[in-house]
Order: sequence, then C-alpha cells, then structure tokens
Amino acid sequence: MAMPAADDPTPDSSSPELVKGLGLLDCTTIVMGSMIGSGIFIVAAEIAREVGSPGLFLVSWIISAVMTVSAAVTYGELAAMMPKAGGQYVYLREAFNPLFGFLYGWTLFLVIQTGTIAAVAVAFGKFLGFFFPWISEQHYLVNLGTVTLLGHRAALTVSSEQAVGIAVLLGLGVVNIFGLRTGAWIQNILTVVKVGALVGLVGAGLWWRSRHAPVAAAHQSFWGHAHWDSATLTILAVALVGPLFSSDAWNNVTFTGAEVKNAKRNLPLALLVGTAIVCGVYFFCNLIYLQVLPFAGIQHAPADRVATAVMEAILGPQGAALMAAAIVISTFGCMNGMSLAGARVYYAMAKDRLFFSSVGKVSPKYRTPAVSLMVQAVWASLLTLSGTYNDLLDYVIFAVLIFYILTILGVFRLRRTRPDAPRPYRAWGYPVVPVVYIVLAVFVEGALLLHRPGRSLAGLGIVAIGIPIYYFWHNRNRVPGHGTERRRDG
Repeated sequence: MAMPAADDPTPDSSSPELVKGLGLLDCTTIVMGSMIGSGIFIVAAEIAREVGSPGLFLVSWIISAVMTVSAAVTYGELAAMMPKAGGQYVYLREAFNPLFGFLYGWTLFLVIQTGTIAAVAVAFGKFLGFFFPWISEQHYLVNLGTVTLLGHRAALTVSSEQAVGIAVLLGLGVVNIFGLRTGAWIQNILTVVKVGALVGLVGAGLWWRSRHAPVAAAHQSFWGHAHWDSATLTILAVALVGPLFSSDAWNNVTFTGAEVKNAKRNLPLALLVGTAIVCGVYFFCNLIYLQVLPFAGIQHAPADRVATAVMEAILGPQGAALMAAAIVISTFGCMNGMSLAGARVYYAMAKDRLFFSSVGKVSPKYRTPAVSLMVQAVWASLLTLSGTYNDLLDYVIFAVLIFYILTILGVFRLRRTRPDAPRPYRAWGYPVVPVVYIVLAVFVEGALLLHRPGRSLAGLGIVAIGIPIYYFWHNRNRVPGHGTERRRDG
C-alpha cells in the first residue's frame, strides 16, 4: 500500500487491506502478459514502411529490446526499495514530490492504461468476429446518427464489436474483484498460451524455411538506402514507437507491489526475466516475418496483419484461423493483466487523498480494490464508445516516455538524497545501463518532437491539465486555517 503523507493521521487498523498473494510466477506472467497484446501481430507493417529496409527493421526491434530490458532492470531497484501499491506512481512521488506522482497517475487513468485497455478490447472484438461474423464494426446495435462537436463529427453508434469489448472489460473488472488469486490464475494460464502461440509461430516459420527457398533473397537490399547519418537515425527513432509500445506495460507489475510475496526478490527478478523473454520472442517473430514474406509483403500486408499473412503463407487458410485465435487469447490476457494491475495505482492515489476516497477502499471479503477495478472498467468502456482512444494514445506517446525518463532519473536522485535507504537489489550496470536508456529515450523524444510536434505537444497538454486537478485534490483535503490535511470520507 502506498505510504500515507507525512501529516496523515494513523490509519484505521480495522479497515481491510490488500494481501500478499503473488509469487514469482504470477509476477512474471503479469509482466509478460501485459506486454503481449495485439501490437506484435500488426505493428511490423508500419515499422517496415517507415524504415524502408529489412536491416533497419530488425535494428528497431533490437534497440527497443535494449531500452526495455535496461529500464526494467533499473526499475527493479525502486521496486525492491518500495514494494508499494501503485508502483511507478510511488517512485515518482518519493523521488521528486507528490505532484509528479499524481501527473503520472492522472495520465495513466485518463488514457495510458484505460485507453490501451479499450483499444485492446476492440481488437479482441475484431478478431473474435473472424469466428462469429455478426461481431463487426459495421453491425450497429445502436445508431443515432452523428453530431458535430468542436468541428469534429462524432458517431452516436454502438457496434457489436464495441459491445463485445465493453462486455469483456466489465466482466474482467468483476472477475478481478473475486480475489487476487482468481485474476492471477487466469493471467498465468493465458500468458502461457499466448507465449506458446508466438513460439509456435516461430517454430512454424522455421519448419517452412527448411522446405522453401529463402524469401530473404528477394529483399533487394538488406540496408536499403541507410547511410547511418542523422536522417537515418531520426527515421529509426520515430519508427521505434511501434516496437516500444508493443513492449510496453512491463512496468504494470510494480503497481501490485504491496501484494507480492518476498517482493524485494521477486519484483526485480520478474522484471528482468519477463522483459528478456518477451523481447527475445518478439525479435525471432520478426525474423520469421522476414524469412517468410518479401519485405514489400510486410509493408503492404492486408490491414497490416503481418502475422496473419505469415501464417497464411505457411499453412494456408487454416493459418489465418489459428492466428485469429491466438490474437483473441493474447488480447484477452493483455486486458486482464492491465486491468488487474492498473486499479492498484488509482487505489494508491486515493489513499494519498488525490482521488475519490471510495476508490481507496478494499473489499472486506475478497481483499481487492473493488471500486477502483470497476471505475477503471467503466472509464475504459467509455473510451471504447468514444472511438477516439487511438488518437489519445498517439498524443501521449511523448508524455509516456517522459515518465519513464523521470522515473529512471529518480534512481539517481534517491541514491543521492537517501543514500542509507535499504536497497535489497541495486540496478544492474548502474550508472551505465540507466544512462543508456535515458540517452536513447531522449533521442526518440527529440525525433518525435521534430516530426510529430502536434501529437507530442498535445500529449504534454494532457499531462499539464493534471496540474490544476492536482491542486484541486490537494486543497480540498486541507482544513481551512490549519494548513494540515485531513481524511475525507466522501
């Protein structure tokens, strides 16, 4: 549980609290299951179009893997040092001040976590429609036409695809209320299945490769027109958005820190093992894409479904069905992992009196943040209906990387401001590995700011809106004339 503010009254010991129910396997599957959603199956097409060569295509995945694992082993120090509910929210709060933590939690709730869950929910419905054709974005259950808001046309419709996604979101919110072990058990099974599906794709590709001429020979030039100058590096930096966000959400396990057994050992280990395995599998999947399809086939895969095109090339029409089933399982597992973990951040914010106090309540029977789980599910459902979450996700790319950079800088700051604090695990490769991440991330940020200034600045705007919101929550919990905060029950 997040530590209360310094001027908090002593908490009521009779109130129910979260329980430690997650072991190393559970933590590792949360890392892996939250990372693997729908991105690995579709982002390769956009990356290939941006970089223009197989060589740079693979380099983008290698750099992404280096950044992801570097960040994960650095976060391990903070996770072992502060195994609290809220994870990264707590790290930013303690390394800098409560405003930084709130801005992260605010952006996470507004769009990062809930928007991602919503997008994955729609992807779930889309691929489930492969087996049940009535589930489609063109099959409207409600159609009230369109309205114009601020110059933009908004459809007042609910498709069967959206309805299925919403039903799953609300269902997972309810399921995760019924005990931490229930959600963890579901996550363990689904993660094993979807990692197995990706490994199966690699295996099928190797089998196909042993019986066919290498398609790689059809690539006109492995490095294309890359000259390794500033222009090439900038293109590569912008293209990193795809692999970085296919690998994102690995930090979700830190949100559950208060519920992890032997957290000082299991959290750092889960972060390292989980990210290393997923990044390795991702690289080999993309290597298979290049082995089975010509590069133009990756760039122009129908609806950007590269993995489906690969499986069709290997197994024919049956391959498409297998891949659709794999994506349904993958997206369902991703939603479950992100739903389970994300609710712990809003719970921690509420305990710090920076969110609705009811969100900080724990179910007396199941010892889970029941209100937080449902608030998250409802907001994600609204984003699903809005049809604007993809735009919102684009806008916050720039801001998300800033929070990663700030959190890693927090390791340096805490080493200086709290040199004697217990550190059961110290970041591997410190200070070189954290600096490598910061340098690469700053370069990506610069490239995005130059080439996508509108979206980057809009992302900062979403974060900035949180500043007055923070002061609203902060001031509403102060007793007039006393300068101290008090607990609110409403």
